[in-house]
Amino acid sequence: MDSQKAIDILKQAILLEKRGYAFYNKVAEQTQDPDIKNIFTIMANEETVHVRFLSEQFSNYDKNHEFLKVPLPDLANEAITNLVLTEEIKKKIAVAGFEGAAISAAIDMEKRAIEIYSKQAEIATDPNEKALYAWLADWEKSHLKILSDLDNELKEKIWFDNQFWPF
Repeated sequence: MDSQKAIDILKQAILLEKRGYAFYNKVAEQTQDPDIKNIFTIMANEETVHVRFLSEQFSNYDKNHEFLKVPLPDLANEAITNLVLTEEIKKKIAVAGFEGAAISAAIDMEKRAIEIYSKQAEIATDPNEKALYAWLADWEKSHLKILSDLDNELKEKIWFDNQFWPF
């Protein structure tokens, strides 16, 4: 891959993750509910892990024109999955328009990140680059699944509560 293109993609990825962190952190700051605050704080913290990995890659690639082989942490984060999917939290978000809108916006951000990382993993020829972007895409997919599941359940509740069902 062209060195400048690799640098540009890494810059774009770092910016994407920093924006994700800023967004999740702002939602955590603005929500009044401690459980919802915790969800968005966890998401923000995970984005900082991505920034760190990408920054290490950027620094190394800028100097050596190669991707580092780094140990990538496990994607399993059951703490957030179990926390997000509790009935109590679903009820709190369902009645709080701000948090519901934040989930919708976060879904769009995660989809964009998945698209960028998956494409890069697909076209990468360097095995370390391919592994990095595949790992990031998978991690973002886990975020997307959590957010999408929650969003779908909230929509179902709203539709049911407002009798939007056609039958």
